[in-house]
Amino acid sequence: MLSFAEYAQFFVGLLAIVDPLGAIPVFLILTAHQSAVTKRATIRLTVLSVFGVLIVSLFLGEWILSVLGISINAFRCAGGLVLLLMALSMLQSDLTQSEEVSAKHQDDTVALVPLTIPLLAGPGAISTVIVYAHQSHEWSHFFLIGAAIVSVCFCLWLTLVAMPWLSKHLTAKSIAMSTRIMGLLLAAIAIEFIAGGMKGLFPSLTALSHL
Repeated sequence: MLSFAEYAQFFVGLLAIVDPLGAIPVFLILTAHQSAVTKRATIRLTVLSVFGVLIVSLFLGEWILSVLGISINAFRCAGGLVLLLMALSMLQSDLTQSEEVSAKHQDDTVALVPLTIPLLAGPGAISTVIVYAHQSHEWSHFFLIGAAIVSVCFCLWLTLVAMPWLSKHLTAKSIAMSTRIMGLLLAAIAIEFIAGGMKGLFPSLTALSHL
């Protein structure tokens, strides 16, 4: 089991990666042609899809890595690099997602691609869940990680449901500011991932740190 602070760190980090506020402009553009009923269905399917992807990563992610012959330390380093790149992009407010916005999508698939993958539950979110899931094999650990995932999905649902109100009251500057704050927190977590992975791959680094 991890400490409460580490579970809180996982929740904050995953929320920063999913970044519901930053997804609002893209969601508005992709669903501009949809009716109110279809938008509600898209919101529901998006949240359920994000939850499904993250839960599968929680319970099967480590097994998938073992099948592919990838060590958790190597994956931790790779995940840290992905998170760091995302954090740098967030700090620069580079969230236009031009490829996703400019592409043509159908009503029944927009919730899955690109809203769920890669926008909300992309490589960063998946790698974060897998790395944290590996920290313990107790059921209480998986329960708390799952509870954090549910909480993040609930925050995502609240944000998307409140999207009409938020789109009227949130300016581009306020969204950019919150995104940069999330990016800073995410950068710190990414460095922790990379440092932990490097120590696992090169145990001599741990010995040198105590000199």
